[in-house]
Amino acid sequence: MVGRREAVREGWLHRVAVTVCRDDRGRILVHRRSEQVSRFPGLYEVEVGGAANVGESYEQAAARELAEELGIRALPRLLFTFINRSGLSPHWLGVHEAVVPDAVVPDPDEVAWHGWLTEPELGSALLEWRFTPDSHEAFSRYLAFRGVQP
Repeated sequence: MVGRREAVREGWLHRVAVTVCRDDRGRILVHRRSEQVSRFPGLYEVEVGGAANVGESYEQAAARELAEELGIRALPRLLFTFINRSGLSPHWLGVHEAVVPDAVVPDPDEVAWHGWLTEPELGSALLEWRFTPDSHEAFSRYLAFRGVQP
């Protein structure tokens, strides 16, 4: 068993679970990563997530990350997986969706800012703000999965 840091350093495939969070009005949660995080500090993200532990399903990892990063309990639904080559190293990315309360309490060590955007607002933000490499690829695939033209 190896940790994510070693997998990234060696370029080995590993698993990452992310969730696109929507509120009951259909808006999407966007956040800016804290300046203290080791990967992509200060960049914006469309998804919330992190590495899956050995023996942990994508769904379990996604639920754990929602609790750790947003302080919420939710059952994210796995939509699809793909090999993502746009991050620090190639990894399997399990993309989930969850409807979550709009009153989230992000961990300040992980999240510097968060807001709720409509899909058109998010489309504009993706062109103007600096997002993590995963955000563009995963969100484009998410829209295609839902049958929406990016």
